[in-house]
Amino acid sequence: MQESAGAATGSLTIIGLGPGTPEWLTPAAQAALDAASDLVGYGPYLDRVPAREGRVKHATDNRVEIERATHALRLAAEGRQVAVVSGGDPGVFAMAAAVFEALEAGEPGWRAIPITVEPGITAMLAAAARAGAPLGGDFCAISLSDNLKPWEVVTARLEAALAADFVICLYNPISKARPWQLGAALELAARHREGRTPVLFARAVGRPDENLRVLALSEAVAAAGTADMATLVIIGASGTRLIARGKERPYVYTPRSVTKSPWATSQGRT
Repeated sequence: MQESAGAATGSLTIIGLGPGTPEWLTPAAQAALDAASDLVGYGPYLDRVPAREGRVKHATDNRVEIERATHALRLAAEGRQVAVVSGGDPGVFAMAAAVFEALEAGEPGWRAIPITVEPGITAMLAAAARAGAPLGGDFCAISLSDNLKPWEVVTARLEAALAADFVICLYNPISKARPWQLGAALELAARHREGRTPVLFARAVGRPDENLRVLALSEAVAAAGTADMATLVIIGASGTRLIARGKERPYVYTPRSVTKSPWATSQGRT
């Protein structure tokens, strides 16, 4: 039976909660949460949203993104004000793409549902801000998860990014089901970049258990097993630099210009 949103007054907003601290939740995302009658999302993310009388939480496991998105669209088609909740930014390896995939494959009437995406602070931006400016030059983001793509695709993209000398942000670096992939990715990086290349292990940035480590690439290969799914890994480019600060963690930055001089960063706009 075809479902129609024509007579419904429902809506769907896809929200990014940011990486952790409530201070990094945007006012627009907060307003969408406040207006929602139903929250749909992975259980630990929904736990970050305070309970409120009259608002229903629909928690699901972490590997059912399309089913979660389909459920949210059905609720909106029934006239509910639905918020789909993601951590970080919903458009970066998260629920926004899942919702639009479910929309494209779903009931034609769902396309009349007003859908809004509210951005959030993604993990790589939060980690970069804590470290200094490692994303000051060209960079890319790659998910190491092979749940939705073959590992051969992951390694092919890593090879291309390493050859192009991008700073590389690695999402979903390791899990209990695939404990070896981060080590393999860092070993691949070590074949392209010098052992002293800065690597960041940024875990749970913005949460009480935040931990940020700056390692040399040669050290990071051996430390791969200390990462988990809450860790964001940033591999520096050939131009990424450290500024020593005595006993404090060094600042990490990548100059905007491609030059042999570390001070010639005035090219382009500020």
